[in-house]
Amino acid sequence: MSLIVHHLNNSRSQRILWLLEEIGAPYDIRFYDRDPATNLAPPELLAVHPLGKSPVIEDDGRVITESGAIVEYLCERHGGGHLVPAHGTDDHVSHLEWLHFAEGSAMTPILLRIYTARLGEAAAVLEPRIVQQLDAHFAYMESRLGTNGHFIGDSLSAADIMLSFPAEIAIMQGMAPRYPKLAAFVNACHDRPAWRRARDKGGAYYGY
Repeated sequence: MSLIVHHLNNSRSQRILWLLEEIGAPYDIRFYDRDPATNLAPPELLAVHPLGKSPVIEDDGRVITESGAIVEYLCERHGGGHLVPAHGTDDHVSHLEWLHFAEGSAMTPILLRIYTARLGEAAAVLEPRIVQQLDAHFAYMESRLGTNGHFIGDSLSAADIMLSFPAEIAIMQGMAPRYPKLAAFVNACHDRPAWRRARDKGGAYYGY
């Protein structure tokens, strides 16, 4: 099997497993565990890519990093265009925006919250800004989520898969009452057979 996912426990690489299950592409998993004290990825990932981060995939020996790029590559190379709106349409432009929003704009305040949580009172000066940015990004997602439960069109897209992680973070932080559409979106994602297969193969993460 030529396609390998370098999968870190409790990480965004879970989405790549889910995507592969949705498109039905065969793959192998290489497992890595976070350091229990630092919560950082193990040094073994540095042998795969100099940044030592996950997700990383290998396809016929080609190493590919960055979640958005991996998703685009897999949909095009192994998915036959499945889960991607037709090129040249407004939905495709929106799809690209959401793919990169998920790892760019949305993850910035989420990561700041994770890192500053270890600083205690030293982070107090940053907390109001972090809270404001988390609320702004989650509220934006809530406002753009369609009544059909998807961010684009009438069926699951790769953008939905990418956006599942920040949506899960919002619900894990107790924001379901404020963002009921996001809560319903997360539940619907978790009800998909492909999501469940990916969880069973990759291991439960962050309580899911």
